[in-house]
Amino acid sequence: MDLVLNVADYYLLTPYVYPASWAEEGALRQILSLLVLTNLGAMVLYLGLGAISYYFVFDHMLMKHPHFLENQVRREIKYALTSLPWISIPTVALFFAEVRGYSKLYDNVSDYSMGWPMVFLSMVSFLLFTDGSIYWIHRFLHHKLIYKLFHKPHHVWKVASPFASHAFHPVDGFLQGLPYHIYPFLFPLHKVLYLALYVFVNIWTISIHDGDYRVPGPLVEVINGAAHHTDHHLFFDYNYGQYFTLWDRLGGSYRHPSALTGNGPLDLIRRLIAEGKLRPDKAAVRGPSNGHTVAACKEE
Repeated sequence: MDLVLNVADYYLLTPYVYPASWAEEGALRQILSLLVLTNLGAMVLYLGLGAISYYFVFDHMLMKHPHFLENQVRREIKYALTSLPWISIPTVALFFAEVRGYSKLYDNVSDYSMGWPMVFLSMVSFLLFTDGSIYWIHRFLHHKLIYKLFHKPHHVWKVASPFASHAFHPVDGFLQGLPYHIYPFLFPLHKVLYLALYVFVNIWTISIHDGDYRVPGPLVEVINGAAHHTDHHLFFDYNYGQYFTLWDRLGGSYRHPSALTGNGPLDLIRRLIAEGKLRPDKAAVRGPSNGHTVAACKEE
């Protein structure tokens, strides 16, 4: 985050916001700046990327699903915008430690003898580390003693829109985001790559809630896409993974996506329309139909 902080200091904070007596290296100034930048960044990414996905990717026919709540999109946004400032408080503590030089983040590719291969390997290891860590954190949040306290609010959205992506209880949101912030304290990571991965993580989190269930054939068994994550929301005890299906397979929690077998949310909507229980409109429904339905399991 020091790259973002340095840019903000140079172009805005030093010339226009803080008095000259507040040194850029001052701890209080850095903490206040990080709080503002973290909240603004999170909201811009969430609302901006969420809006792009909602208007250009999300299949609005899903809003006819029986599990899609009244005013759900508005409620998702309200919940997320209420939680993000609380999530930012412990997150800023980690960003502050990064800025003060306690992480293994580095500036130049030449800082390590492996050069560009090091950058590539760190990207792969970041994805593997965070995927495995989030799997176990996510599964822990489903424990019966924990679930109702922190994770249940996110499962209110059984058929999600892209705006459900960040609609977490603050404790839930911070815990599932923790691996992203812990990684650079454990392993070397280029600062620009870290920022790029931070943006990617937000894009991915939105994408697995966007209702676009299409997955390239060879990747269906490997990538944990929106179809897989939708089944997590509907059936509760499956597909905890973030990017890949590896840990779900190892942990016995993998479920082949119902949307890819003709039993997904859109198939239920088609059946209800065919039975005259829903009014059809001009919205397009992507993917094949075979008239099957989907049932949601009750949460414990």
